[in-house]
Amino acid sequence: MIKAVFWDFGGVITSSPFESFNRFEKENDLPKDFLRSVNSTNPDFNAWAKLERNEVNLEQFDKLFEIESKNLGHAVKGKDVIALLRGQIRPEMIVTLKKIKGNLIQACLTNNIQSMGEMDFEGNVSASGKHEEVMELFDFVFESSKENVRKPDPEFYVRACERGNVNPDEVVFLDDLGINLKPAKALGMKTIKVVKPQEALLELNSYLEIDLN
Repeated sequence: MIKAVFWDFGGVITSSPFESFNRFEKENDLPKDFLRSVNSTNPDFNAWAKLERNEVNLEQFDKLFEIESKNLGHAVKGKDVIALLRGQIRPEMIVTLKKIKGNLIQACLTNNIQSMGEMDFEGNVSASGKHEEVMELFDFVFESSKENVRKPDPEFYVRACERGNVNPDEVVFLDDLGINLKPAKALGMKTIKVVKPQEALLELNSYLEIDLN
């Protein structure tokens, strides 16, 4: 029986930051999906990974990302990429969060960064202060920058389950990235890749005893 629903934030509760990445690339004459290619090169130890584990500050990230992107053909400042991360809240997801609240354990599992330096992110990027009313719908928020471990490291999911006092086979996890879903599924979680929100919610409804419709 499913006892918990774990949600990614950016790209699930909000629109995908990749949409902002693509707009930036088009406006700056960069190859499509170039920024994603930088983040997927040496993904466990690159600038992005270090930032989400809170191992570097914003200034260090800014310079590291610029070096990494330059090595791939186009120098881009890390701060310019950080500014693209805000997404738009998806109202259908909020409706579902409210229906689940109080019936099942509900958590947000997010790779994020802490507020740093002169750039005010109101808490952090992927769960910013502007979304406080949304974050209150979760029983807990599990953040890479505070736990010093990030998706897709299996340890991230193990610790989240421990925090929620559930076994992996009692959890449904929604994320927009297959690379983040694979280890969760290997641990025994039911997983849903969010491409079209309505289709993902229909699949979620099929796993739960409460009716989301």
